[in-house]
Amino acid sequence: MKMLKIFFVAAVCLSSVAAYAQKTRTESFKVAGECGTCKKKIEKAAREAGASYAAWDMHTKMLKLTYNAGTDVATIQQRIADAGYDTPKFKATDAAYNSLDKCCQYDRQNRQIVAAVMNVRCPQDPMEKTVNVQI
Repeated sequence: MKMLKIFFVAAVCLSSVAAYAQKTRTESFKVAGECGTCKKKIEKAAREAGASYAAWDMHTKMLKLTYNAGTDVATIQQRIADAGYDTPKFKATDAAYNSLDKCCQYDRQNRQIVAAVMNVRCPQDPMEKTVNVQI
């Protein structure tokens, strides 16, 4: 009888794990950004919108997400755009983009670029790199 209970508990656990695994999705897409501060903000916005896992690579600009199948990925992309970062489906508003630190202001498509270039040190970036920002 004790073995039957152990088998039953194990079967319930395995079926729960299998059911959970089928209800999650993984997706990757590009998100504009520049530095470690951007990484923190992008990943935080994605998690707040429903992603259970979010990892943005600052070199490839790719965000890898894992989220519940009931979550709309467009909602996640909209939240990231609200934080100031362009995604494939949503462009950040000018106000959200302009609120980013200067070192986080990536080169936007369709943006007028003035020939002035200045060196900006990102105050929140742990790497404390100097980047060229076009304004």
